[in-house]
Amino acid sequence: MPIFDSLHFSTLSLDVLACGRASAQALAKRQASRLSMLVAAAQQDSRFYREHLRGTVPGLTPLSDLPTVSRHVLMSHFDDWVTDPSLKLSELRAFTADSHRIGASYLGEYLVWESSGTSHEPGIFVQNARTMAVYDALEVVRRSAPRPVQRWLDPLALAERIAFVGATNGHFASAVSLCRMLELNPWLAPFMRSFSILQSTRNLVDALNAFAPTVMATYPTVAALLADEADRGALHFAPKEVWTGGETLSAAVRQRLERALGCVVRNSYGASEFMSIGWECDRGHLHANADWVILEPVDDRGRLMPANALSYSTLLTNLANHVQPLIRYDLGDQLRLHPERCDCGCALPVIEVLGRSDDALVMAGRDGRPVTLAPLALTTVLEDAAGVFDFHLCQRDDHTLVLRLGQAGVDGEEVLARCRLELNKFALAQELQPIRVIGELGQATPRGRSGKAQRIVACPEK
Repeated sequence: MPIFDSLHFSTLSLDVLACGRASAQALAKRQASRLSMLVAAAQQDSRFYREHLRGTVPGLTPLSDLPTVSRHVLMSHFDDWVTDPSLKLSELRAFTADSHRIGASYLGEYLVWESSGTSHEPGIFVQNARTMAVYDALEVVRRSAPRPVQRWLDPLALAERIAFVGATNGHFASAVSLCRMLELNPWLAPFMRSFSILQSTRNLVDALNAFAPTVMATYPTVAALLADEADRGALHFAPKEVWTGGETLSAAVRQRLERALGCVVRNSYGASEFMSIGWECDRGHLHANADWVILEPVDDRGRLMPANALSYSTLLTNLANHVQPLIRYDLGDQLRLHPERCDCGCALPVIEVLGRSDDALVMAGRDGRPVTLAPLALTTVLEDAAGVFDFHLCQRDDHTLVLRLGQAGVDGEEVLARCRLELNKFALAQELQPIRVIGELGQATPRGRSGKAQRIVACPEK
């Protein structure tokens, strides 16, 4: 059975609707109450947090006085971190290794997804029906409707054909969520389809043309690639909306998408740690779902940043998940918190996020035309197929890539050989001319101010 709590979802939807126009005091009260319950549950049922939060009192110790935590520490103590002792990391790893089980329930009561390795360590995240009800309510109630009249006339979007274009071969949050949605609503199958970014651009465009989606959900760099295809007349459909997420959407890319695709672009902000962190209102501002997630912009010493300042990193507290508590978790994203209330009328805070900023690579195609490689496709190849998460891939020219790896010696050579194999297979599928992959072993991955690396770097312009 799919993971879904209809009663909890209905109750939460009303609360989410009310909070959108609530006062700052009402939002703070909800935050405080939910934080107190989260800390109490973590101290009671998580062996890791019982020690980690020793000496703190739920509801009395300020959030800023609670210790921070990293993904590396939590994953290293996974079996002690979770509050259900039946959840074992080794068994969850085996579950997510099976692509046939994407979207399937785990132990009959959990939905499981894995994160990418942008923090150089993959994670496993587990949600029960109550947590998913929060995410569902935030998505259904708060996502801005660019065409409200049509949405009222067609609330189930039966007139739409929705295409998800992304990484479909792993237990990633988007792929898992799509499978779950189709399991909950099998009648949606003819109207909702996923398309892998690992196939060649030619095959991707042919498949999208055959489906002719009215709505596309994808990453900004993939949307930009499709905008290039639209400019050269290869797209034979005109989407009404494009939903972007997973990467930074710049103003320039947004304008390019709106011009080339002739549609409304709506952006969102989410993570494996909290699926629905922020949504975009009709004024184009990103609002944080502060009634269910607490974001703390911090500097490089972990101190809270003033409003309007771009942070070094961001601490996330997930108020919805008591199975796998996340309290002051170092998310790594740079964020700016705006104190002014948005003129759309929503009381939820406005945020500006600097997320992934990997480059698209333009390589030489077999037919003489340049081929654009989406950065998330390249990272998926290296992470999923080659099993490498700490790397730096730099383009030297339109035939050559330089792959920097931390491993050295025999281990490094083995990893490099595996990466070369998978990158060459990917290049073949993308219809590239033969490529050369130069390895640089025993090299530290360069990192930016946030501590995260730009892992895919394009050839500098001549």
